[in-house]
Amino acid sequence: MRLHRAVILAALSILLCGFLVWAQEDESYDVPYVPTPENVVEEMLKLANIHKGDILYDLGSGDGRIVITAAKKFGIKGVGIDINPERIKEANENAKTAGVTDLVTFKQNDLFKEDISKATVVTLYLLPEVNLRLQPKLFKELKPGSRVVSHDFDMGDWKPDKEVSLESHRIYFWVIPADAAKKAAAQDR
Repeated sequence: MRLHRAVILAALSILLCGFLVWAQEDESYDVPYVPTPENVVEEMLKLANIHKGDILYDLGSGDGRIVITAAKKFGIKGVGIDINPERIKEANENAKTAGVTDLVTFKQNDLFKEDISKATVVTLYLLPEVNLRLQPKLFKELKPGSRVVSHDFDMGDWKPDKEVSLESHRIYFWVIPADAAKKAAAQDR
């Protein structure tokens, strides 16, 4: 069963990489734009245990649906980071339509360069290799107790606190540990 799931995830990763080459043409993005289905968005937010006062950062936010849904459903502030200016434009239009421009912000930036230290929740739908590169940043910048939720892809050796299957999707949940800064320093060596 685990081998079967691993083969499926590897195949999905290869397909996404192929899509990246096809869809992005001359752009050099690490991750293709593949929207998270609405039912997965809902489950990600549920798993993150969103509550009043949270600040959600969605890294690779695409059309903004996770940040917008969190703002509409829970009244929390959110920040979406995406490198593609077309996605940022679309996300801002979607926020305006949803009536949550007072709660959400979308920034065009490289997610590795953006300061995410104010986040209490971080959501991701990135490729496995990007998640692995991102892990030290999460450990360095997020406070202990912050929550991280990833759609479909895990973080290698960092075992999730919870894992949920939803149709053909996997959702992974972690809590930043108290010794995260020490782990980040060890990874830098």
